[in-house]
Amino acid sequence: MSTPFIRLMKQEGIRDEVIRTFEAYYQKLVKGEKGLIGEDAIRPPSEKNLIDYQQIKHLSRTSILKNTVVIKLNGGLGTSMGLSKAKSLLPVKNNLNFLDIISRQVLTLRSLSGYDVLLLFMNSFNTEADTLKYLEKYPDLGKQDLPLSFLQNKFPRIRQDTLMPYENKETKLMWNPPGHGDIYTALGDLLDKMIAKDYRYAFVSNADNLGAVVDTSIPAYMENNNIPFVMEVCLRSQMDKKGGHLCEDKSGQLLLREIAQCPEEDLPRFQDIDYYKYFNTNNIWIDLRALEWQMIANEGLMLLPLIVNPKVVDGTPVYQLETAMGSAISVFNNSKALVVSRERFVPVKKTNELLALWSDAYELNEQYQIVLKRGVEKAPVIELDEKYYGKIEDLQKRFSKGIPSLSECKELKIYGDVSFGEDVICEGKVTLKASSPVFVQNCLLSGEVNLDSAINKSKDRTGG
Repeated sequence: MSTPFIRLMKQEGIRDEVIRTFEAYYQKLVKGEKGLIGEDAIRPPSEKNLIDYQQIKHLSRTSILKNTVVIKLNGGLGTSMGLSKAKSLLPVKNNLNFLDIISRQVLTLRSLSGYDVLLLFMNSFNTEADTLKYLEKYPDLGKQDLPLSFLQNKFPRIRQDTLMPYENKETKLMWNPPGHGDIYTALGDLLDKMIAKDYRYAFVSNADNLGAVVDTSIPAYMENNNIPFVMEVCLRSQMDKKGGHLCEDKSGQLLLREIAQCPEEDLPRFQDIDYYKYFNTNNIWIDLRALEWQMIANEGLMLLPLIVNPKVVDGTPVYQLETAMGSAISVFNNSKALVVSRERFVPVKKTNELLALWSDAYELNEQYQIVLKRGVEKAPVIELDEKYYGKIEDLQKRFSKGIPSLSECKELKIYGDVSFGEDVICEGKVTLKASSPVFVQNCLLSGEVNLDSAINKSKDRTGG
């Protein structure tokens, strides 16, 4: 690797194994490798690689909690929603944010089980300070053998024209988080410390997925069957067709393919949800001893399928070298995919998903788990006009006076600038259209509603 990268990373105090990891990926980039996985190299996963959750749920065993670590990926800023702080600070339910709910889930689990379940957050250099400051309100969380957080690494951004380090007066723009695949390297000596304290299984999930709660039947199954790595997967729907999918290579080894790894000519098959049926929830279970063996065997490195992410920073085209945590499924022999229901996948990537959680379609149970309200079989499908609801401040402004009842709603689509007040109930499939700003309250909405004409009719009845 060219000296400028080594010098840059050493100046930042970055550990040697991280520098060597970057070097290995950088050499792939120099050779022209883009991390693409062609259709000719893969096929849908075979039945032997899939586990049906319904077949293992009876294995639930509370005692395995003493050997289980909960790790939350908390590096995201939610920039796609206009945020500049940790996304996990967003209010999500009953005035509680993601950090509140995660903390209370673990504290409740400790209280009910009698085991000191270990909780760790993997923060990025953007979220560490805000997260630790907020968690001070839960002093009992820190009463554990190991630190509450560890820091994700960072890689230098690379100029596309010269493949040299990207430079900027604002130095933080010179770096990018290397994707959540960095977790295996970022753990560092924490891995040894966890194993020394007899922790065996790690449950890793995104902090913004409140459906990802500890289920002891999964590590119990791993222990019974000597399985080192389990990825929770769900059936894909049309809404998931652009996300990554599960597959296997011609030797039967499971793989994860992200859309950035798909050649353009293979996109139609990539998006065929009847052919590639499963997507990764990013709920991952890892045998820590198996991970330790992998790291030792590879001299402290965990080299995963590379994702070359092209970006433009201050007008300069750059590459970001990234990896996905779930792609480690291809590294472990006898890794498996566990088919779970959508109840374990309740992410918040966009404002429409946040609105669903704000609504009465979801509730918090006594264990602080987000669950569908009793009687609601499926979460409503919500589509919001990006122009008026794309950013979090726009969403908050238009729903500040009230959240519509969605417990009887199957689908809500809003086109135009619509704000909500109290006592709005949506039933069945609802489509709202408005060409100018509209405020609705005290009404039952169903079917397709042209709010412009509805307002005009109201004016006619009242004499304008």
